[in-house]
Amino acid sequence: MNRVIHAAVRRDLDRLASALASVRDGDRARARQLRAAYANLHDELKHHHEGEDTHVFPFLAKVEGATELVEVMEAEHHAMADALAGARTAIDTYAATATSGDAHAAKDAIVAAHDVVERHLHHEEDELEPLMLPHMETPEWKVVEKKLRPTSITESGRFMAWVQDGMGERERTYLRSTIPVPVTFLLSRLAGRSYHRDVAPTWQSST
Repeated sequence: MNRVIHAAVRRDLDRLASALASVRDGDRARARQLRAAYANLHDELKHHHEGEDTHVFPFLAKVEGATELVEVMEAEHHAMADALAGARTAIDTYAATATSGDAHAAKDAIVAAHDVVERHLHHEEDELEPLMLPHMETPEWKVVEKKLRPTSITESGRFMAWVQDGMGERERTYLRSTIPVPVTFLLSRLAGRSYHRDVAPTWQSST
């Protein structure tokens, strides 16, 4: 599931940068759409990393040889938070003015944040995941997994709608092997209807 989330993060950062590069000057409706899409991505990524900070890293700190890696990961989270906050400020400015100049400044901030995020995601996939794999079936990790799950049906639905919007075939195959299709469909379409109302049209209008 970690890779599914990472794919969704990369996808949104890519299409935000692409959309911001091609907006019409003065298109306030489009500016508001892109701000809403970024706010959703920011919230999902923040929730994901707070879960790692609170539950995954303390678990990993007990794994032999992982102490230094945890310290690096925590520092990367701080760098990401700063970069994402900068992107949010730029997106908010663009939403207020709808000028092409501010759109391009927001695009540059998104690209810069993407670089910071990408370094962390690669680091996590290449170094953290191999350390975690031997522990995936332990009772201790199962407790952590439960704590990482969304805390409400609405939160689950919005998450499920988000990760499936433009999902690649590899991630879709994994999701289908893990969660029954009727469950993901109902969560996404019913509990996640706010995503389909507020965010999904952003990407439909860019296709």
